[in-house]
Amino acid sequence: MRFLRRFFIRLTNFATRRRADQRLREEMAEHLALQIEENLNAGMAPAEARRQARLKLGAAEAIREDHHGEQSLPFVENLFQDLRFAVRMLLRSPGFSLIVIATMALGVGATTAIYSVIDATLLHPLPYPHPGELVRIEANFPGVGAHDIGISIPELKDLQNSGIFQYVSLSFFGTNNLTGSDQPASIASKSVSPSYFAVLGVDAQLGRTWDPHDATPGFLPDVVISDGLWKRAFGVDPHIIGKTLRLDNDPAQVVGVMPASFRDQGQTSEERGTDLWAAAGFAGDPAPPPMRSVRFPFQTIARLQPGLSPQAAQGRLDALVASLKKQYPADYPLQGAWTVHLTSLAETLVGNVRQSLILLFGAVGLVLLIGCVNVANLLLARASARGREMAVRQALGAARTRLIRQLLTESLLLFVIGGISGFAVLFCARRFLLQFVPESLPRLNDISIGWGLFAFSIVVSVAAGIIFGLAPAWLTSRLNLTETLRQEGRGSNGSRKRSRLRHVLVIGELALSLVLMVAAGLLLRSFWDLFKVQLGFNPTRVMAIETSLPNPNDPKTDIYGTATQEAVFLREVLRRNRTIPGVEETAVSDRAAIPLGYGQSDHRAVPLLREGLGVESSQPPLIDTMIVSPEYFHVLGMTLLRGRLFADQDVEDTPFVAVINQAAARMYWPGKDGKGENPVGKRVRMLGPLGRSSPDWTTIVGVIADARTESLADAGIPQIYLDIYQRPAKFLAFYLRGQVDPAAISAQVRTQIQSVDAELPVFRAETLDDVLSSSLSVRRFSMEMVALFAATALLLAGLGIYGTISFLVNEQSREIAIRLALGAQRRNILAMVLRQGLTLAAVGASVGLIGALIVSHLMAGLLFGVSPTDPPTFAAVTMVLTCVAIAASYIPALRAMRLDPITTLHAE
Repeated sequence: MRFLRRFFIRLTNFATRRRADQRLREEMAEHLALQIEENLNAGMAPAEARRQARLKLGAAEAIREDHHGEQSLPFVENLFQDLRFAVRMLLRSPGFSLIVIATMALGVGATTAIYSVIDATLLHPLPYPHPGELVRIEANFPGVGAHDIGISIPELKDLQNSGIFQYVSLSFFGTNNLTGSDQPASIASKSVSPSYFAVLGVDAQLGRTWDPHDATPGFLPDVVISDGLWKRAFGVDPHIIGKTLRLDNDPAQVVGVMPASFRDQGQTSEERGTDLWAAAGFAGDPAPPPMRSVRFPFQTIARLQPGLSPQAAQGRLDALVASLKKQYPADYPLQGAWTVHLTSLAETLVGNVRQSLILLFGAVGLVLLIGCVNVANLLLARASARGREMAVRQALGAARTRLIRQLLTESLLLFVIGGISGFAVLFCARRFLLQFVPESLPRLNDISIGWGLFAFSIVVSVAAGIIFGLAPAWLTSRLNLTETLRQEGRGSNGSRKRSRLRHVLVIGELALSLVLMVAAGLLLRSFWDLFKVQLGFNPTRVMAIETSLPNPNDPKTDIYGTATQEAVFLREVLRRNRTIPGVEETAVSDRAAIPLGYGQSDHRAVPLLREGLGVESSQPPLIDTMIVSPEYFHVLGMTLLRGRLFADQDVEDTPFVAVINQAAARMYWPGKDGKGENPVGKRVRMLGPLGRSSPDWTTIVGVIADARTESLADAGIPQIYLDIYQRPAKFLAFYLRGQVDPAAISAQVRTQIQSVDAELPVFRAETLDDVLSSSLSVRRFSMEMVALFAATALLLAGLGIYGTISFLVNEQSREIAIRLALGAQRRNILAMVLRQGLTLAAVGASVGLIGALIVSHLMAGLLFGVSPTDPPTFAAVTMVLTCVAIAASYIPALRAMRLDPITTLHAE
């Protein structure tokens, strides 16, 4: 309490310091007058009386300083004094100040921008209550190489009754056809368990959600819609609750509207923008009867019990799995080694972008570091120029700590102004900059520029100012007063410590720049190799337009329930599409077959049963399935290697046929001698998404060349293509090759499709070239950002070495003039200065190559077709850095070579 009371007294005195100082002056004047009067009464002369009174009183300024130190806040007063002086120094050197502020604005602004992405994507908790309790449940059969195999309804109940979770929910993302308005629409929807919103811990803003304990086996008649759909489709109808919609020809009643701030969890922008949720127990129509072998390939999420850590939950879950394997050995064969794994939901949603974002943050951190080193070099140069000023101050009695504090305040002011400027530019340009962030980035909508980022930029600026301003301030305060006062201003060579520090800083700049440039070079080569890789299909002049067929809950009401019924529709639409002007060829497939398209999330490796071989084979029998029309292969330019493709005669009533790619042939029919067995004529069965095998054997009739339709980085993914006239699909993509207008083709195809079925929506018309470009968006973003940061680092390093060599030339101008006066050749002077720059570049490149080797191996997972130690990239980057160092040194070298000895020595 005494301390607080003393502090508040000091604070009050500080706030009223002018009045207090006036009172002190008056008191001192009164005391001085009394002493003078006393001296006069003692018989002293008036002048002597005043002199003796002043001597007895002491130094007035010292008394005032001591009084302020005891009664006020001297640190704060000194800080204000230092700030006022720092502002005057900044205004005295506007060019220097502008360069430092611009450099820090660039570094801090770029760092804050990338941090905003990382904060929203990796650091910020999910926008749900108690996000740490949310987990994703993944079941695997690692023994046969099957991962994320899904959960059966009995297993779901086991998990719910285990006591580990508060709630568990299945969720499946898809689309529904919303009809009954002027134009049918395809809306993003999710089929979920009734406990879905209880898992997320959210509720509706209007109406309600579902009872999480609802035991209805099939689909509930109630749906919940998003705030966006409520506004777009229903005009914020206040009577929306209870309104009946038609979804895939099924009636559904709206029982709730989610808040405007609610964003669903999901890895893709489509999934996060879900507009409708339908609840089901997945134990009745249209789902099969609940059995342990019938697993739903859906996402399973859960909320842990309060206070239960994920590690403890995993331990209890492992015990439950072991118990179930003993209880149901037929459903969990030993060779499958069934496991269930928990993953943080936030970690799941990040996907595979974590490494790219960390690389970007590391790159921008190096840019900031290089910028700070540049500023530190400028501060050292400025400190050298102010050496005489500092020496005079010390000679007059200024304490070293006081000088350090003053210089550090000047540095901090520059750094903080630079940081605030960088944040201001970022805030003003936020909408423009967000256009360059790929839409596929998880949690893109959570990126915001607010007070949290402002605080981050201030903290970074202050930390950088202290770290990189302290060394110049410390060295400046350690002056030899006699030598400095004698030599400063007469061409001194300056402090050797400062020169060595400047050299170390430039070497560090060059080393960091080389690391960044190598990273950018490797990413650029990787991106170029990926962009120029042989696709195995031809996307040129091909459009893909999507539609979806209704999938009613009651299979009996499905007018497209069989392949024969669907074939009539497909053949008619294909015939009509061929009549569109400019169209040369057409085809159709399910959405999963769009090369590198949105349907890649539909891919799920399913077990492949080969005739004569069991699932316990040493090779994991997993394969990706796509459903296509016979024209698909020709429209996309895929090459047939063996056998034949689909024919018009392959229909639902004929034996099922399939085409596989080379990767599937190599993996599943390697042959006894390893040369490969001909798979044409072999028969297989696929285990369906719900664990049921196809009713009939499927004969492989052809093998096509591998195509990078699922991943540009991997052409060896086993794939099997099924005939769409034998296996119906609900989510369709029509392909058109030819000279068509991308802006008009969507309306033209919509006319053709809706002339056959007026209740089908048509959406997402894209060229396959655009789809290919979109698939590279995250890689392109990483490559462009790292390349931009590397170019910035190279520029800053060039400026750094230019400034250092220029300063060396200025410091050595007297020496150079004497050399020239004594007959030295000007070309020797040029070579001497260039040699200094090249020496710095060589040492910096050597250090940088070591760092680049370490960093390149850490980013190996982001590379494609290029080694982390790629010699051409390392050699090219080193050459570029050397050329920049020579160019930056050449200008000061020319200035040194052209010195006039007489003029220089006369000035000295």
